[in-house]
Amino acid sequence: MGFDLADYVGRVQPVTVDDLDFGSFRDRPLDPEALRCLRYMHDVENHTVCYLRDLLVTRAHREPEITTFLTLWNFEEFWHGEAIASVLRAHGELAGIDRVAPMRRSLGRKDRAEPLLMWLASTVAPDFVAVHMTWGAINEWSTQAAYARLGARAKHPVLSELLRRLMRQEGRHIDFYSSEAARRLARSRAAQRLTRFALKKLWTPVGAGVMPASEVRFLIRYLFADEGRASAQRIDRCVDRLPGLEGLGLADRALRSYGSF
Repeated sequence: MGFDLADYVGRVQPVTVDDLDFGSFRDRPLDPEALRCLRYMHDVENHTVCYLRDLLVTRAHREPEITTFLTLWNFEEFWHGEAIASVLRAHGELAGIDRVAPMRRSLGRKDRAEPLLMWLASTVAPDFVAVHMTWGAINEWSTQAAYARLGARAKHPVLSELLRRLMRQEGRHIDFYSSEAARRLARSRAAQRLTRFALKKLWTPVGAGVMPASEVRFLIRYLFADEGRASAQRIDRCVDRLPGLEGLGLADRALRSYGSF
């Protein structure tokens, strides 16, 4: 059964946080490692609108089902960033616009060139939307896994509940991206070949394009080394189930690249 877009439209809302006791972090603060992960997650969630910018210059903007989903996906991801910002602020950390603005200014020419590069790739490759839908599915699987692992490591009841709510919404994002990816890959061997090539040559962990390499390395080691390897393996098994993409081992490659084992 395909993704029910109408049902999703009816469900979209900011993640609920009003009933969470963020003041509990003053009495029971998170450890420095968990806060470091949350800074990363905050920055990446708040960069979602820039990923949307890059996608909308491609052929994807011609498809109203995709643009409807992406509009609402961006809305929910914005509120994910705000929810994480509330945790950071409870620890006296800089968050929200005050943190995001300098980060975006620091990205430089590569970020400014990204829309042009995406447009050129989409113009040359008719199956480029299949690549993006698959890429989105992998990133959402990775994000959901990272939230689960952070909750397991931090063991803070308020953070765990917040992450559970974020994961529930990420689950709907996964459903859209993965169903679109599977449908597009199943109907085109060319799309499979292009997507496999792009992932093999270009895919990097979520946030690696905007976060310092030291922060990417820390996040992957903290969340996915040792006991977290099983979560990374599940991501690879999800990718394996997409038509023509078996055996890529992207999460395993990321672990090895960042020295997690």
